[in-house]
Amino acid sequence: MALLTKPAATRRAPHRAPAAGGRPRSRTRGAAALLLGPFFLLFAAATLAPIGYALWLSLFQEHHSGLGFGPATTVFSGIGNYLDVLKDSAYRDGFVHVALFAVIYVPLMLGGSLAVALLLDSALARAKRFFQLTLFLPHVVPGIIAAIVWLYLYTPGVSPIVSVLQSGGFSFDLGSPFVAVPSLVNVAIWEVLGYNVVVFYAALQAIPREVLEAALIDGASELRTSWSIKLPSIRSSVGLVGLFTAIGVLQLFQEPLLMQQTAPAVITTTWTPNLYNYAQAFKDSNYGYAAAGSILLAVVCGLLSFGVTRLSNPWRRA
Repeated sequence: MALLTKPAATRRAPHRAPAAGGRPRSRTRGAAALLLGPFFLLFAAATLAPIGYALWLSLFQEHHSGLGFGPATTVFSGIGNYLDVLKDSAYRDGFVHVALFAVIYVPLMLGGSLAVALLLDSALARAKRFFQLTLFLPHVVPGIIAAIVWLYLYTPGVSPIVSVLQSGGFSFDLGSPFVAVPSLVNVAIWEVLGYNVVVFYAALQAIPREVLEAALIDGASELRTSWSIKLPSIRSSVGLVGLFTAIGVLQLFQEPLLMQQTAPAVITTTWTPNLYNYAQAFKDSNYGYAAAGSILLAVVCGLLSFGVTRLSNPWRRA
């Protein structure tokens, strides 16, 4: 037996056949780089480059010599633009207006989309596909077009809705803050409600049907099933929609941009932080201020997103 056994030094490691269908790692990495390369190029060109340019612009100011007739000189100001923007009451008031908008908009949007999704998911609902498509169609319409349509519907003497309200004895003054802000909320809800309904409805469809059938067999009503089973099962989706809603509220722009034409006393050119940045850049040509305001707004969006995520995590684990 000893003669038949080869020394350990001369033994060969067993040959392992490559896995069926396997590819070398270099080819796999090359394919991944080829497929992901265009995305990263577009991401760098459309996102990273503008952010970097905005950061660069925010560090400079333009100064005019004499009475302002001489050529403007660009000087490095560091964080001067940031400090000036934070000192501007118009910029700070924009966040107050956004908060007022959110107090009305967020509960109505979340509550309404949840209610509609639960109604579509109930056993009594009919023509579900038709209503899903009908509710989602407003989201397909570009926001600027939707704002123009609602601006027409809010204009007295032109809008059939305003004419009906006035014939019934109801006054409609878009220049009043008690009308202008709810009207703006209505436009935003009309645009986003259908999208959130689709998100919630898709989450509801992922709930095991046998769980719902067991609850109905035990005598639970549709309302009880929705409250005790469906809503707890889609908490993660509610948190995700809440995160998107918080970011969207801070970025409010196109709706008030058009609404200010009919309600300039209430919705001013600096009513939101985005409108403030737009006015600084394209009306006052103060690009350093606009860049600094945009960076500060991005920081606030990031902090708010972090806060909403942290608050929703315990809810998801519950």
